[in-house]
Amino acid sequence: MSQRIVPSLWFDHTGREAVDFYLSAFPDAAELSVMRYPTQDLPDFQTDFAGDVLEIRFRLADLELSAINAGSEFRPNPSISFLANFDPSRDDAATTHLDELWASLTEGGEVRMELGAYPFSPHYGWVEDRYGVNWQLMLTNPHGDPRPVITPSLMFPFGDTRASQAADLYTGLFDAVFGDSAVSNRAPYSAMGDPDTKDLPKGMLAYSDFTLAGQWFAAMDSGVPQDFTFTEGLSLIVECDDQIQIDRLWDTLSTVPESEVCGWCKDPFGVSWQITPATMPDYAADPQAYRRMLGMKKIIIDDL
Repeated sequence: MSQRIVPSLWFDHTGREAVDFYLSAFPDAAELSVMRYPTQDLPDFQTDFAGDVLEIRFRLADLELSAINAGSEFRPNPSISFLANFDPSRDDAATTHLDELWASLTEGGEVRMELGAYPFSPHYGWVEDRYGVNWQLMLTNPHGDPRPVITPSLMFPFGDTRASQAADLYTGLFDAVFGDSAVSNRAPYSAMGDPDTKDLPKGMLAYSDFTLAGQWFAAMDSGVPQDFTFTEGLSLIVECDDQIQIDRLWDTLSTVPESEVCGWCKDPFGVSWQITPATMPDYAADPQAYRRMLGMKKIIIDDL
């Protein structure tokens, strides 16, 4: 399996529209599959979606994503963003291509950090697009270690060292279940030499990255208080080969009983995960299996 973990974006009745927007904004993009709600036997809260799009899988550069077409319960926010790397060593027109994507994503969106030069990049900006999805566009160091074009990035709350704790938990768990998982870089605020961050608690990270089942992720501790935190608006799907893998992940990642529904759970840091069998699309296409799934907390494959 080439990508074990699929970031999942929640949209309020706009899943199809949002995916079309991303396919037009990103030069290297493709739609992969479409899953629809069953046409019958839906629970009352989903009857308006009968036959409508449930999920679209799509690819942006080297990252597969999931778009959930659902209600207004959740929305993405900056706690999980996507770091888009524009590498001059791989693309002579990297700056131009960054600017073109910036123009598309900022239309109808909100700029969180203006596009310009920063100590960590000569050309960088952060934007929340019209659907609430956050993007960090960065011209990267052509002499640095190679990284994916798009990397999911988690921002942990101000005042604690949770980025480091989370990376340790995630890499230990995923290495035990899937292998190929390890912490790579950790850059604490204390090493930055910035007078604005010198008094932050020791161990808070300005940046870190790590691999889970061979897939890159980034994480940081927010250097200032924020008015957002992790929600189901952006979750992480883990596609498992069997019940043993589901059970092992669930036992560690599910720590909030009231969030356990249909394979969804929340970990000790508030990040939402969907722990599913890789064959989930087959079950979702069967109205009876779909309804049984809605009654589950942890997915039990044999009961589907």
